[in-house]
Amino acid sequence: MLDRRAFLGTLGTLAMAPRPLAWAANDPDRSHSTPKRRRIAIITTVWKYLSHAQHMGDRFLVGYPRHGEWHHSALEVVSLYVDQRPEGDLSERRAATHGFKIYPTIAEALRCGTDKLAVDGVVIIGEHGDYPTNAKGQILYPRYEFFEQVVKVFDADGRAVPVFNDKHLSYSGEKAAKMVAHSKRLKFPFLAGSSLPVTWRLPAVEIPYGAELEDALMVGVGSSDAMDYHAIEAMQCMIERRKGGETGIKSVQMLEGDAVWKAGDEGRWSKRLLEAALSRSDSLQGDSDLDSRPQDLVHNGELPKLVKNPAAYFIERNDGLRTTLLMLNGALQDYNFAARLQGGEVVSTQFFLPPTPNVTYSACLMAQVEEMIVSGKAVYPVERTQIACAALDRCLDSKVERYRRVETPELNISYTAPRESLFGG
Repeated sequence: MLDRRAFLGTLGTLAMAPRPLAWAANDPDRSHSTPKRRRIAIITTVWKYLSHAQHMGDRFLVGYPRHGEWHHSALEVVSLYVDQRPEGDLSERRAATHGFKIYPTIAEALRCGTDKLAVDGVVIIGEHGDYPTNAKGQILYPRYEFFEQVVKVFDADGRAVPVFNDKHLSYSGEKAAKMVAHSKRLKFPFLAGSSLPVTWRLPAVEIPYGAELEDALMVGVGSSDAMDYHAIEAMQCMIERRKGGETGIKSVQMLEGDAVWKAGDEGRWSKRLLEAALSRSDSLQGDSDLDSRPQDLVHNGELPKLVKNPAAYFIERNDGLRTTLLMLNGALQDYNFAARLQGGEVVSTQFFLPPTPNVTYSACLMAQVEEMIVSGKAVYPVERTQIACAALDRCLDSKVERYRRVETPELNISYTAPRESLFGG
């Protein structure tokens, strides 16, 4: 397990490390000898205050805090496609202030008004905006459709550049698989996901690389398909470090209401791990909200009183590892993880999310996006995001199909996680 002293030493080493040179696939004319800002296009649904586009796009425009200093990005926003412009739209103001152009189509944004691809990287931010919802409660954000239009330009112009896709690849596991397949076919770096895997952790711990895990549990809060994705992906970035790496998912099941507490009494999820996860929370509710005395919510009987509609996501791995997500709205307001290693040691931490308006955790994610576009190498496998998307999609199938257990042979997604930890900074 990585203790705080070792973690801080690692950050110091990373801060002093030289940055890799630029990359662009099949582009012999691009010189790598003179460092310069890389040109990026942002493709987004909306750009308004506190939207993902504002949290992320602004980092490239004005910089962000990194390793104890103000970092000015090596990426230059040169073009933008924005799908919707609701009240409070900031896109035109940002374009006028920072000198980039808004284009009416994704293809034009990637080509910057020319007849060929004219950027070094693409950032897709498909979150927020007025889009329909399906029967499973998933908002049908057009991330896949945006990505398909980007790939169409790559195919037509005979060149590909790194792509980042914010959060889900798609609400659909099938569409997510197609996106990953396109990136493999065209051999461009592809990074995706949310900020939780790379934000700070309290305490700053990691699952030892190659450790044998017996059980893992994540606790989260928020709405289905929006916030449960964050929790599943955060758990994924921890358990993927286990011996043998990620082996894929054998089955999923979702439960809600009293069935969640019954499942705990029957041992389907670990009360010891829930205790460890909640012990890391800074936001336990109940009496603690009134007189600053946190309680043992696992054993004092208060949890069912605070959480009116709990949800449990049971995700069984091909190697037998049991992983559980509990969404406990009303009990806390943050995201916490716990796992039991072989031999009984329990590792637990909080994924720390600094508050609005700065939400500095998004800067941690944009630092990894910048690293990918500058170096030409995705800093962690896109399969992490793919398996999180697909697992959530199938869990919601379980929900609408009366909470049945769903076999998932299509989720035979295996990969090896990087040894280097990238959280916090």
